[in-house]
Amino acid sequence: MTHTAQIDKLSKAMEALSTREFYSAYPENPKAYAEDANAKGMAAFQAMLNTDFNELISYDNSCLIGEEVSPYMMTGLGIQYPAYSTKAIIERAEGARASWLEASAEQRAQVLTASLDKIAERFFDIAYATMHTTGQSFVMSFQASGPHANDRALEVIAMAYEELSRFANDVAWVKPMGKFDLKLKKDYRAIGRGIGLCIGCSTFPTWNTVPGVYANLMAGNPTIVKPHSKSVLPIAIVVAEIQKALQEAGFSGDQIQLAVDSQKEPITKLLAEHEAVQLIDYTGGSSFGEYIEKLDNKTTFTEKAGVNSLIIDGVKDMQKVAGNIAFSTCLYSGQMCTAPQNIFVPEQGIKTAEGTLSYDEVVKHIAEAIKGLVENPKAGPYTLGAIQNDRTATRVKEMAAKSQVALDSIAVKHPEFESARMMSPVLITCSEDDIDQWQNECFGPALFVVKTKDSNRSLAHAKRSAQEIGAITCALYSNDEGFIEKVVSEMNMAFTPVSVNFRGAAFVNQHAAFSDFHVTGGNPSGNAGFTNPEYVNKRWIWVGNRYS
Repeated sequence: MTHTAQIDKLSKAMEALSTREFYSAYPENPKAYAEDANAKGMAAFQAMLNTDFNELISYDNSCLIGEEVSPYMMTGLGIQYPAYSTKAIIERAEGARASWLEASAEQRAQVLTASLDKIAERFFDIAYATMHTTGQSFVMSFQASGPHANDRALEVIAMAYEELSRFANDVAWVKPMGKFDLKLKKDYRAIGRGIGLCIGCSTFPTWNTVPGVYANLMAGNPTIVKPHSKSVLPIAIVVAEIQKALQEAGFSGDQIQLAVDSQKEPITKLLAEHEAVQLIDYTGGSSFGEYIEKLDNKTTFTEKAGVNSLIIDGVKDMQKVAGNIAFSTCLYSGQMCTAPQNIFVPEQGIKTAEGTLSYDEVVKHIAEAIKGLVENPKAGPYTLGAIQNDRTATRVKEMAAKSQVALDSIAVKHPEFESARMMSPVLITCSEDDIDQWQNECFGPALFVVKTKDSNRSLAHAKRSAQEIGAITCALYSNDEGFIEKVVSEMNMAFTPVSVNFRGAAFVNQHAAFSDFHVTGGNPSGNAGFTNPEYVNKRWIWVGNRYS
């Protein structure tokens, strides 16, 4: 892509940040790309199996590590990655800092936008890599780890460029003093805070990682990417392409490094606690996230666990609502930070266009919708995907054995992969008094339908859960405008966005770049949002110099 095209793309991204209207620089439909792109991507992925990953800048004194297992094939990928000591990684990062820091915001934006174009050429490679490390379906892998991740990265570039351009680079400053003027030359420099560490998760290895990566790089900070040991390949490809873009522009590729480890010998804490690391981006479980947030002398950006609520007060068409809930629940088997977990339904039932539906009838509609989707051979297996970690399946089965189950997990076979680890959602009924059952994040294919005294109690539970446990999103179905406004107001006070009366193609899991911030940073589900000015401008410090 030409320099002009890159500037045009950046300009459109900056405009979208302001208008919050739909914008995407990268088509999400795989059919929008070259006819042979899919075949080439699959071939590229297969060629990487059982080999040493050699696309990264190589150094002496490395060892090889790799322990990824495909949730579809249930066999190891056999890919080995070069691994280095914490000392070596830090030293290379420190050595690369000066030249990149001297580059202007415009130069950085151009180089990084060019890197996105390189990554776009690898969307299909990355899709198969994501599919066989996370268990996402191919289409979801393509969209989330390809176009959607790139959009999030471009969003960060645009936001950082806008903030870095807020003040004049220099000024001839004149202060009238009466008989004479005081004249000074002043300049203003945004100095990156230092080395950044981006800790990835196993389920969304690129989408959740690239915002922090590009925010750090725009700020002039060397960046270390620490992926989950079970989901390395997708982000390894991304890191390799960023290194290439930096080198082609005359900068050190050491500005970004991949730091791999094994489950037996983890290095995350060693990196996080190192005094040279000033910024940490983290996606994952709450306990480790809280450890990250409590580290001294670090600026942290976290996305942790949360419990997302869905309040049903009233509907026009329960069948359509149930279908939407079923899809939102079944998508990637609930292994999403935005997936609904607790559905609150009043004990007296809900009002519909055709009369009142009892609590039991609501449960039945949801169960039938899940069953219908899961058992559809053209939709079910591809919506569910595979379970990334066998501990997830074990945890859900153990919980279901101790609960009142309205719909048990349905045996599903993937048409392409007989060994795929698959599990449809378990639907559990309980009362609001059974708080120990539903108050903590399950993260996986489990859905609780909680019977409450009334809709106000449903709201109270959802708000308390957001405040105490954390929530990334909340869904609401109601025909009462007054109650809708009440829920939106109360949940917003708990710093939780609300999705109102979603049906059809709109589902609660969706979080679009240039429109949705994704995580607010205001409740325990995380301390930062993707992407707002605070997300980027906390990564540098403005320094003003004065010359006589």
